[in-house]
Amino acid sequence: MKVAVLGAGLIGVATAWWLRQAGYEVCLIDRRPQVAQGCSRHTGGLISVGQARPWAQPSTPRLLLRGLFDERAPMRFRPGLDPAQWLWGLRFLRQCTPKMARDNTLTLVRLAEYSRTLIEQLGEQLAIEYQARQTGLLTLYRQPKELEQAEYMLDRLRDLGIERRLLTPQELAELEPSLAHCVEHFAGADLIADDGLGDAYLYTQALAQQLLSQGAELRMNTTVTRLLCHQGRVRGLEVINPVGDYEEIQFDYYVIALGAHSGLLLQRAGLSYPLYPAKGYGATFALDNPEAAPVMGVYDHQLKLSFARFGDTLQVAGLAELSGFNPALNSFRCRLLSDYAQRYFGQAIRPKALHHWAGLRPTTPSNIPLVGRTAIKNLFLNTGHGPLGWTTGVGTSKLLAELITQEQPELEFPFLL
Repeated sequence: MKVAVLGAGLIGVATAWWLRQAGYEVCLIDRRPQVAQGCSRHTGGLISVGQARPWAQPSTPRLLLRGLFDERAPMRFRPGLDPAQWLWGLRFLRQCTPKMARDNTLTLVRLAEYSRTLIEQLGEQLAIEYQARQTGLLTLYRQPKELEQAEYMLDRLRDLGIERRLLTPQELAELEPSLAHCVEHFAGADLIADDGLGDAYLYTQALAQQLLSQGAELRMNTTVTRLLCHQGRVRGLEVINPVGDYEEIQFDYYVIALGAHSGLLLQRAGLSYPLYPAKGYGATFALDNPEAAPVMGVYDHQLKLSFARFGDTLQVAGLAELSGFNPALNSFRCRLLSDYAQRYFGQAIRPKALHHWAGLRPTTPSNIPLVGRTAIKNLFLNTGHGPLGWTTGVGTSKLLAELITQEQPELEFPFLL
């Protein structure tokens, strides 16, 4: 059986990997010249159960309202004339109840823990070098109310067997000395010691090389323009090949893992799913004083910012923006990232960023990825991971491969019906 996996980012490559292990002939198709050239190349680097929380929380509508007028807001909603944006927003608001937020968090935590284990196991099995470090993740809380909510979630996570330890500001300073100069700004923090860091770009490239060595096919510089459907099945793909000609290619099964562009291809096939692009920003700084850099992964819950050290650099990522399919950098948001990096770790980094980047991530209102079979019998989805693609994508890829091969999935998950 032949399977086309559309999209050669981390999630597409991981999906192709698990399908190849099950004995399928696999072809990865991507419009870029190499694998992992989209958001998989630029991530915050955290592999984190602790960060696996939906954006939709009871407090989020207030944050989005602030984001209409405040350029500094961690989450910005830039309203346009796109009906899909408004429909997605209404669905998002429905997810902001305490019950939905709690249920979605538990689903994401289970998925993140499962996927984190697979990332580590596969990395060891294939001897992948991706700068992995099990440093632990610190999540910082500025307000006492945020800390109270974290205490509530602590009990829920313990029920799942996940150890999450609450820290006072003093304990935070002792555990991560690079933050000692600013702990007075925080009500407290929590620590998940099993979380860590890793480079998704290196991981994806190495996994793709392993795929090639096992006989998988890569069709790069190939743009999928249409799904050619007939009688409830995909009978082929219309693509623009590397020399610019239209071509039709055929497979038995098709998996869409095209990131933010997944929804556009689905719409052309008459399918509608709650997907919308969320722009995330990032910056990389050179370290002048490594001793003052963080050893652990750090996440500011209120600012929605992550900090991770890789070698002689510090990566900063965050600042979500719902503004359509515009990937352009916003100079003010870039300066804001630099300001935060200086505020936290100014003694460690050079003032000017080596580079800034922005990427569009496919996001669902609940932050639960879309995984499973569509209404078209031989068409499957593995998309909608939002900012958690690195943490959860390897796990959803294995689950999807088990669905396609008609095995019992290892993890209970709300699959597409």
